[in-house]
Amino acid sequence: MGRLLHKFKREIMLIGLFRRLILKLLEKKLYWAIVEKKDPNWISYNFPRQAREDNFYITRAIMRSVDRGLTKGLISKQVWRKAFDFAGVHLPKKIKGAKSAFIKKYGVKPPALLAISITKQCNLKCLGCYADSSQIIREKLPFEIISRIIKEQKQLWGSHFTVITGGEPFLYQDNGRTILDLAAEHPDTFFLVYTNGTLINEETARKLASLGNITPAISVEGFEKETDERRGAGVHQKILRAFEALKKVGVLFGISITPTRQNAELILSDEFIDYYFEKCGAAYAWVLQYTPVGRDPNLNLMVTPEQRISMFRRVWQIIREKQLPVIDFWNCGTAIGGCISAGRPQVGYFHINWRGDVTPCVFKPYFSQNIIEVYKNGGDLNSVLFSDFFKKIRQWQNKYVIQQPTDKMGNTIACCPAKDHYETIYPLLCKADVKPIDELAKKTLKNKDLRHGLIDYGKKFKTLSGEIWDKEYLAPEAKSGFNQNGVADD
Repeated sequence: MGRLLHKFKREIMLIGLFRRLILKLLEKKLYWAIVEKKDPNWISYNFPRQAREDNFYITRAIMRSVDRGLTKGLISKQVWRKAFDFAGVHLPKKIKGAKSAFIKKYGVKPPALLAISITKQCNLKCLGCYADSSQIIREKLPFEIISRIIKEQKQLWGSHFTVITGGEPFLYQDNGRTILDLAAEHPDTFFLVYTNGTLINEETARKLASLGNITPAISVEGFEKETDERRGAGVHQKILRAFEALKKVGVLFGISITPTRQNAELILSDEFIDYYFEKCGAAYAWVLQYTPVGRDPNLNLMVTPEQRISMFRRVWQIIREKQLPVIDFWNCGTAIGGCISAGRPQVGYFHINWRGDVTPCVFKPYFSQNIIEVYKNGGDLNSVLFSDFFKKIRQWQNKYVIQQPTDKMGNTIACCPAKDHYETIYPLLCKADVKPIDELAKKTLKNKDLRHGLIDYGKKFKTLSGEIWDKEYLAPEAKSGFNQNGVADD
């Protein structure tokens, strides 16, 4: 009976009229749970009301994007059925048991996801690449190690969402096994794959549709001119062919954007958003602001503090008014309480690179442990999660945001240790047990001009964003006269 009921729910969601009615009811319930009720199971329950609303509007935008994909035929029935079964049948039982066991043992919730750079090799050589990837560098993680990591992620944390990056993930091959084999081996994991898109042809798209548990996020820098300037001549045309191949078989895909000082206004313009979402069929966009790490770190490529404030306003306008999931890894920090690196409980992650070095996030190329060595010594993912390096970063997160009363919470618009609080993270990166992943990271750490530039940048941005945070997020909480537990202050 339960299976028949689930199948009925799955099929009725394919009927547009019923789906939209169900979504409207669900949105009302979510708004009540996230914003009004302050459900403690939701990450934002003790945030200022404005931040709780931010969380709701991102959630709504994601739901609306799925609805648009089904309405326009951009998500095939086959992909939808697999996704619905994955989320509605397989996951709840698996997640509940693993998370409960973790909480019972450690007293906190486990991280939400992992990011794995499976290879450093790439068929492009982009300006300012954070990974310093190229065709001639063939470093990669063994397939067995990657598979074990994902298996432990599920068993130890109840986490079934994994981000795959590189290098170029679709170049990865180990003893004949590829990223597609990885997805087939873990059908109960959903993979977000950051890719340049140039290797996705019709055959690959058909395989992705058959698997149903991979969504590619394809990198663009603007339109053809801007993309080819950073990524190489002819790349944008290959990306457009990848879009068409994915649309043809109904694979959900999105775009990944790197804002710099040169393209910050363009990549959030109506023209850009309409082109990629309406014409090209993207379902979502990840906005990953340029950070001066990796190849040729350059402070002058970073968006200015003033540009970042304009981007903050514009991103939230798109999310609320256009109801599109254009999610800025920094400017949307208000919705999730800021920094999520070092395996922050409930919403966080950490990053494992092509050599097995475990870093707090993709943009902090420093590590104290290597997962291959951890496995040799009888450890697991939790051995890394509870390393001193990661615990100290989480202590900062707690002090700055998580453990603060609602009306005194730290500014989560300026949420990044690597950009906004470099004076705090720098001494930790210089500890004897913390090592740079390569010579570039070592040089970056020793670069005094870069260090002082980042500290100065953070001060300027905290001043500008602090005015918004205090006025629009904290001030209403102080006026309400309630503390984080919803109890009236004396």
